Amino acid sequence: MRKFSIVAILFFVFILSGCNGVVTKNKDGSGNLSGNKPPIVNIEIDGVKHETKLGSYCWGSNGKAECVDTAGPVELLDDDEPIQIKSGEQITLTMDYTPKPNEIHLLQIKNNDEMEIEINDQKFTAPGEKGIYYYSYGVWWMDEKEENVSHGDAFYAFVLEVK
Repeated sequence: MRKFSIVAILFFVFILSGCNGVVTKNKDGSGNLSGNKPPIVNIEIDGVKHETKLGSYCWGSNGKAECVDTAGPVELLDDDEPIQIKSGEQITLTMDYTPKPNEIHLLQIKNNDEMEIEINDQKFTAPGEKGIYYYSYGVWWMDEKEENVSHGDAFYAFVLEVK
């Protein structure tokens, strides 16, 4: 029996629901999601902002959506230096964009083990165990009236090293 990772499943769901059902009007139907790419997402640790790396996404304007596929977070960040962090430190995900996504998921990957991390008020806590942790932050702008209709979606990646 073949075992699929959470990243593979989320990516598959992203491809099926994200690109095939992208509607580029805002939730209220008044206009398009702005910009030609999803907004920048930063992580903030102890008052210092660090930019994440944009991965796969579907984004559009003027009735057309562009879908881009990239490698997963580990491969995408292969040459990046991990952000140094203390055990138990609080991390805040920030996005300067309106409207905010209404569905979010954060996946943590360490040594090929994956687990979903709970986010409260755009914040989560660094792991207690030392090591290097990769993250995939998936966000969706889902239609509030039509089920399974996405206005846009994106995956962001970052890597932390708990000292």
